[in-house]
Order: sequence, then structure tokens, then C-alpha cells
Amino acid sequence: MTHDADYNSQETQGPFIARDPNWQPKAYTADYKYTIARAPKLPALSVANTVSEMTGPVFSKEILGKQDNDLIHNYARSGEAATGEPIIVHGKVVDEHKRPMKGVLVEFWQTNASGRYRHKTHNIAVPLDPNFGGFGRFITDNEGHYWFRTIRPGGYPWPNGPNAWRPPHIHFSVFGYAFAQRLISQMYFSGDPLVWQCPIVRSISDTDAIETLLAKPDIENSAPMDALAYRFDVVLRGRRMTFFENHE
Repeated sequence: MTHDADYNSQETQGPFIARDPNWQPKAYTADYKYTIARAPKLPALSVANTVSEMTGPVFSKEILGKQDNDLIHNYARSGEAATGEPIIVHGKVVDEHKRPMKGVLVEFWQTNASGRYRHKTHNIAVPLDPNFGGFGRFITDNEGHYWFRTIRPGGYPWPNGPNAWRPPHIHFSVFGYAFAQRLISQMYFSGDPLVWQCPIVRSISDTDAIETLLAKPDIENSAPMDALAYRFDVVLRGRRMTFFENHE
């Protein structure tokens, strides 16, 4: 982890535009049972940004491995690959003023094609893929772009109700130029009917806002006879920032 004079310049330092609470997910949603105990009981307080929140850290590309953005092969045994439908996910990271953000660390994790995470607490009755770790990372280029190859994740049952299912999704962690720009969110797939039934998604009241979480097919950037591309752009901080993950 390094600090770069360009990234911590006067242009990128200073207070950030406040998040719009009406744009972000509700802290309490009746049909999302995990929010019952977790939602704050007292009104939110407005606190000024501190110096440590408005500066660094910034990440160097030296921390990346050669296959960090290739989830199909970065955990696979030699000569093998993850099982599932190959896809490409790409997009652009911008700030609240729509300026591209270079040098931003983008991390992503997901289930395998059968809908299982490689985590000891996720014990649904489907097998792990021995060639799929489910995690990767990338650092945005000078225009704020990121991209990675992976397999389309599977949906899975979860204990929110007697027959509750999470839609296929990919988790994102985006670390901007300061701690106050850290974002953790989820990307869903356009056209999936489970999205509109998910109580986590329904904690966002604005339908247009939900649409910003749906990655749409991008034929132009697909790999012919190989992998369909999806585009997912991210906005850090401000009134129309990408949504914080209201995690299960």
C-alpha cells in the first residue's frame, strides 16, 4: 500500500458530498428479518469528516497478481478451469462529480455456478468447485475502468423465510481515495425476476435506483464464442452514489 501525490492532491482532498438517505437502502425493512435487530434505534447524527477519513490510503498495482482479475483460472489447478458460464464484467468508477477515479482498488467475490461460496459457514447442499475460489481484484486505469473474467454465479436459498432465494449476484468492495469513499455493494443481472422479489433489493424504495444495480449485457465488449460481457458502473460518495450493501 502506497501514498501517491496525485491521488492525495488538493483536487481529491476535502469533505465529501453527504450521502442521500432517501437514495440509499432503508436500515429497517419488515420483510428482511436481519434488519429487525440490526437497524439503529436512534436518529442518525451528522458528523464532519476527519483528516484520516479524507486522505488515503492508495493502492499500488504492485500488489496485484497476474491472474487476480481472472476468477476462472486464479484458483484452478494447472491446465484446468472453473466450471460454469464464462462472463466478463467491466465498468467505470467515478466520483460524485462524474470524474473518473484512477488507481482505485476494486475487489469482487461471489458464489460458484451452483450458488455456493467457498466459506465454512455456507453449507448449502451443492458441491464446491475445486477450481473456483470466488475472489479477485483489480486497480482501475487512468480512465477509471476495471474489468474481470469470471463465471456467472448461481442463486441460493437463505434463511430469511420458508422458501427464500437470493438472486445471482457479485459482491463489490471499492476503496476510493479516502476511507470516507469506501463502498461495499452488490451487482445483479438485468432480466432476473428474483431481483425484484429479494427483500435486500426491496429495501431500496426507488425503482430507478434499483436499476443502477443491474448489470446489462454488453455485446460490443463480449468475447466472440467465449464470454458475454456485462457492464456495471460505480459512483463513489455523494447524492447518487452506488448503494451500500444491506447485507444478509
